[in-house]
Amino acid sequence: MRITLSILLLGLIIPFAAGAAPAINVITIDGAIGPVAVRYVSGQIERAEEEGAACLVIKIDTPGGLDTSMRAIIQSILASRVPVVVYVSPAGGRCASAGVFIAMSADVVAMTPGTSIGAAHPVTIGEGKVDEDTMDKIVNDSAAYMKGLAEQRGRNAEWAEEAVRESATATAEEALELGVIDLVVETTEDLVERLDGYEIDEARGGPLSTAGAEIRNIEMGARYRLLDLLSNPNVAYMLLMLGFYGIFFELSNPGSIFPGVVGAIFLILAFFSFQMLPINYAGVLLILLGIVLFIAEVRITSAGMLTVGGTVSVFLGSLMLIESPAPFLRISYKVIVPAVLMTAAFFVFAAGAGLRAQRRKPTTGSEGLVGEQGVTTTDVDPAGQAFIHGELWSVEAEERIGRGEVVEVTAIEGLKLRIRRAASPAAPGGRD
Repeated sequence: MRITLSILLLGLIIPFAAGAAPAINVITIDGAIGPVAVRYVSGQIERAEEEGAACLVIKIDTPGGLDTSMRAIIQSILASRVPVVVYVSPAGGRCASAGVFIAMSADVVAMTPGTSIGAAHPVTIGEGKVDEDTMDKIVNDSAAYMKGLAEQRGRNAEWAEEAVRESATATAEEALELGVIDLVVETTEDLVERLDGYEIDEARGGPLSTAGAEIRNIEMGARYRLLDLLSNPNVAYMLLMLGFYGIFFELSNPGSIFPGVVGAIFLILAFFSFQMLPINYAGVLLILLGIVLFIAEVRITSAGMLTVGGTVSVFLGSLMLIESPAPFLRISYKVIVPAVLMTAAFFVFAAGAGLRAQRRKPTTGSEGLVGEQGVTTTDVDPAGQAFIHGELWSVEAEERIGRGEVVEVTAIEGLKLRIRRAASPAAPGGRD
């Protein structure tokens, strides 16, 4: 009886499991292709494999990115046991430079009307200007790589090569006509519907089965969002400057602790960001030199020359910090100019405050008594006593001064004050 019941239950479960709707995982890359994108895409491919997803859809809108990161993503896509679909979206988006290579490696490429693809000519980053022969080698290597990917996926290899050599571009409709992409669809739902029955290599599972599929939109987690934020050149630059400020405050006011701790954290985050960016360390050294010159201005009177030198050094260092012809990997002038001006203004203010403090007449201690006024309590001829600054002092004068007259301190000699009759008497005990 038990065996019969188990068989019946198994007979009910198997058809139910077999009829379960497939799932499609959808992720989004919006921005430059870098180390963070590599970790994110590779992790999501592994997840799709573990969950048995029908396919992984990568919605992409990118201006390009780093060659090493692009190749790492392509390797993950080619090794994936789950079909990978690249979907250029939303309308107005683009799949340029490194994004084109990634698209060519996908099992299926789709685009939203109003998007574009192409302009994959390589650019050198962080290497300065390269000679013509070296650039030719880079272009030939990239063109061969692109052509190989296109041929492997049965796409228009001639156009793919032109995208590298001549920065060819195409709209969604043009790309479909040229055989560069496979589908033009309005929405993700349309894409899923059109993918049903789409032919895929047998090694990757054969024809896709997406009818009635559950669409799982997987958002980038907080960890990856933070890493993505830190990979922004403008954020890395601001972290560097804020870190220098914090350390400077700590050195200027030992024991403050908070500025030093925050500054150290910002500097560590900045250098972590630099690992994901093509950094020119000559720029870092120029910024450091500028900060040193600003600090020296606070300590040394240079008539503003150190401040000028510091401003120029920080500005040039900021421009050189990330050398790249790609706009998305450069620090914006809208960030550099305010940061440099604020830094210069801060140190000018600090230097001015220091000079004013040095020139200000002492108000405490024995030196603070010089210039103070008081009233004699006895005749002074040449010695006597006077009530000055709330205290009774022994005083001496070069002239006879009567009792009750307003006098002014001219010097201090041990425990005695040298005085003279005040030229313009203020209130007793006060100061001009």
